[in-house]
Amino acid sequence: MRLDEFIEGFDRDEAAERRRLAREKSYAITDHLETVEQQFEEAVQGESLFGATAPEIFVGRSEYPRVSAGVLAPMAQDQATDPADFATDGAWYEQGLGIDDVLERRTGLLNSSQPAQVEAADAWEGFTGVQREVAIADRPVDVEVDLDGRPELDLSVDDIATPTGPQARATDATLAENPHVPQPVKKTLADDDWAAQGAMRYLYRRGFDVYDINTILSAGALGRTEERRLVPTRWSITAVDDAVGTYQRGRLRSAPSVDEVEVWQNSYLGNDYWVILAPGDWEFELLELKAPGSIWNPAPDGEYHLAADSEGSEGRTGYVEETAGAYHAARLAVLEELADKDRGATCLVIRHARDAYWAPVGVWQVREGVRHAFEGTPATAETFHGAVATLVEELPVSLAALRRKSTLVAGVQSRLREY
Repeated sequence: MRLDEFIEGFDRDEAAERRRLAREKSYAITDHLETVEQQFEEAVQGESLFGATAPEIFVGRSEYPRVSAGVLAPMAQDQATDPADFATDGAWYEQGLGIDDVLERRTGLLNSSQPAQVEAADAWEGFTGVQREVAIADRPVDVEVDLDGRPELDLSVDDIATPTGPQARATDATLAENPHVPQPVKKTLADDDWAAQGAMRYLYRRGFDVYDINTILSAGALGRTEERRLVPTRWSITAVDDAVGTYQRGRLRSAPSVDEVEVWQNSYLGNDYWVILAPGDWEFELLELKAPGSIWNPAPDGEYHLAADSEGSEGRTGYVEETAGAYHAARLAVLEELADKDRGATCLVIRHARDAYWAPVGVWQVREGVRHAFEGTPATAETFHGAVATLVEELPVSLAALRRKSTLVAGVQSRLREY
């Protein structure tokens, strides 16, 4: 399908969009938060959280290298509650979860935590030992947690990590069952001289998604024994996306290029994603357009905020300054698609964060939004710059603004060729 034909079929129903936005910005989540304290009262007996089933962990970073090591468990303990549904997962996209759904699930998790030093070479005892057992298990684990005091009911949101709910200080934790640990994870734990990067690649090749790997890394269960550390959740997410993406990029060094300019599109949770793949050597750029009134650009009457980061065929040597974890999440999704097809490409991802993106839910939605952009059939264009010029009609900023901000759109990188 030609790109101009694709655009004609993409005309958005603006009235329906406004109605949906009104629903998303309703006070339903506020009503939900009012039930969190009641759930806590029902779940906590005395100073213990009995019968909790923990699907996930959380490691904070505010006072690094002394971190907050936490076990996350849903406070609702009824037969209708599946603890696995509360763990961050790509299945949330398939389930059609909205922003309010994600916030409801995450605020229903109690973060029982203790301060801990990051050194974790032999952290199999005490609270951090329980945390590690939860992290390496392939299903939620029954635990009993002893608490000290009442929870803090503030919702913690982040642009990289998934939101977390109430937090309470744990004095102790005990496993109520023997966790089931997959054999590949046992293998990485048993090898005392296996660097974390290699262990991550091994687990990924064995079918573990990045969600599982970043939890294991965060618990300090990967790497050479003497180098194992608790890794703050925010850092582990980006580290795994980067490591796995770099592995995929290496697999494509000798792959043939795509034959024509392809344009893929997807919309998810108030974000529009446009992915342009063009013939040429590997180059990648994420260009973000953040609407006034959206999260991270909250002034409703301001201008669009543009952010961009890029890399060439050898990758990056410095920190991603402007797009942070979203860069590595989007890059991984593109590289997975190219590796699956055994094709190389020059790639531009344009992320339009509309005002419908009213609360941050983590970069998992960027990863899944771009992953699922490759479903169906792409539109095609004669040239890379022709594709961009056509897409500008669907974007809220001018071509001149894109050229000022984007390395690829400006045509600075010499490997970009016209076909």
